[in-house]
Amino acid sequence: MDFKRMMTAMALSLLILMGWQKLFPPPEPAAAQQPAATAEAKQQAAALNVSAPLTVETDTVKALIDEKSGNLLGLTLRRYNATNDEQKPFVLFQTGKEHNYAALSSVVDEKHNNLLEKTSFSAAQKSYALKGDKLEVRLSAPEQNGLQVEKVYTFSKNSYLINVRFELKNTGSEPLKVGGDYQIVRDNSTPEGEGWFMHSYTGPVVYTPEGEFQKVEFSKLDDDFKSGRDTAEYQRKSQGGYTGMIQHYFMSAWVMQPEKGANACANGCEMSVKRVGENLYRAGVYPAAVEIAPGQSKTLSADLYAGPQITEILKSTAPNLELAKDYGRVHIFAAPLFALLKWLHSLIGNWGWAIVVLTLIVKIVLYPLNNAAYRSTAKMRVLAPKMEALKKKYGEDKLAMQQAMMQLYKDEKINPLGGCLPMLVQMPIFIGLYWMIFLSVELRQAPWLGWISDLSRPDPWYVLPAMMAATMWFQTKLNPAPTDPMQAQMMKIMPLVFSVMFFFFPSGLVLYYVVNNLLTIAQQWHINRRMGFAGAAPAVEVLDKEPAAKGGKGKKK
Repeated sequence: MDFKRMMTAMALSLLILMGWQKLFPPPEPAAAQQPAATAEAKQQAAALNVSAPLTVETDTVKALIDEKSGNLLGLTLRRYNATNDEQKPFVLFQTGKEHNYAALSSVVDEKHNNLLEKTSFSAAQKSYALKGDKLEVRLSAPEQNGLQVEKVYTFSKNSYLINVRFELKNTGSEPLKVGGDYQIVRDNSTPEGEGWFMHSYTGPVVYTPEGEFQKVEFSKLDDDFKSGRDTAEYQRKSQGGYTGMIQHYFMSAWVMQPEKGANACANGCEMSVKRVGENLYRAGVYPAAVEIAPGQSKTLSADLYAGPQITEILKSTAPNLELAKDYGRVHIFAAPLFALLKWLHSLIGNWGWAIVVLTLIVKIVLYPLNNAAYRSTAKMRVLAPKMEALKKKYGEDKLAMQQAMMQLYKDEKINPLGGCLPMLVQMPIFIGLYWMIFLSVELRQAPWLGWISDLSRPDPWYVLPAMMAATMWFQTKLNPAPTDPMQAQMMKIMPLVFSVMFFFFPSGLVLYYVVNNLLTIAQQWHINRRMGFAGAAPAVEVLDKEPAAKGGKGKKK
């Protein structure tokens, strides 16, 4: 089977599937079928209300802290523009009717009851600005039930890592056992910019040294919420790791790393990922409770990463945090390919040209496999007229037709799968390249040349998609024409279908495909030329052979 046809059919099937899901999405459950709101749901919904805004500005973020609750309810990433409006900054955390996404933290007892539910913090001022390398924002609360609490946010220059610590003092006469509760709370709304052809995982993730990296889909949590069970698969006990939410290009996570001074998980912790109310989900962690003797003090500390999925930053922030840049099952290919792309960028200084050179390097490495595939395709092209003649000769006699074709392959010493197998071997690499480019936030707002000012956005003039269509069309001319009229017609319209799809793709991804197509055309044209033809399939004599099984010797017409 010709590989081009197979891939065309797969792509068309994917297009139809994605379109069907968009046009006919599964029905949302009726409100009457939802379980009644729990006390936890009401408590967390209340925690998302901003009663006394407190603003913090650094060189990387603008944060909004609710002074009363001490929760981080707003976060703008100042170095990135909004997906749907380049004139506005990108907002990660926000709360309100349209979207809820925030970082909550509190102090709890051994049974996870919130000890600060009725506590009201206060700060020395209403706005803060980073002027040095670090900025501390201290929130103080009055003594309550023998516990005095101060909550301190520490922001750092050129960083998306925020440290949150609780300074606790037991002012009573009895020992207290307290722990932390760190949560990322989010609804399941689709991030800006995602459409029919551009979709990546959005939702909770958990990483622990014991259970590795795990995604916990919203749909699984919905099932648990409706049934009242807790069956979602993820590691619940750990000595470290992180938990949070990821989406295309950006993420947030509470990072538990005792070796760096964030002692929240020093005595072990419990991960908790679940749906807590109407379209509200939490990915949180409960560090083990510690005892505070009367008159003594303790500090609980945890790190919050909220920012872009830049591989270099993630690696330097916490062990295996870069796994949140979710390449899926092709990680083994995508990760080293990105490392190569990053190295090329360090030499060239332009992500677009780095993609061009990377595509050339991959093509050179895969040249032997491609060469074998294209030679087989060229041989099949020579046989196309003969196969068409056999089809006319045997009509509906499929058995005779199959026997005649097998004899033809044997006589010409051609393996009909010779063009497919080398390509199938390469598929994981090509898929890895796709996801590597698609998920690289490093390309966001990165220019290439001229009209391409942001490789993460679609080509504004559609030049690259048009080139994509043209190169695909030219490739069809280098391949043997399908004998089936329906397939032949489909091969004619597929370049147009693909060009429409690629209108919505990031220009960096389309650039890769255009360069790859140009190199493929050059290689296949060279092979065709070496084999004696560079244009249309040469005329050949039509054979009138009896099938081998019938003992025919064959004769020329």
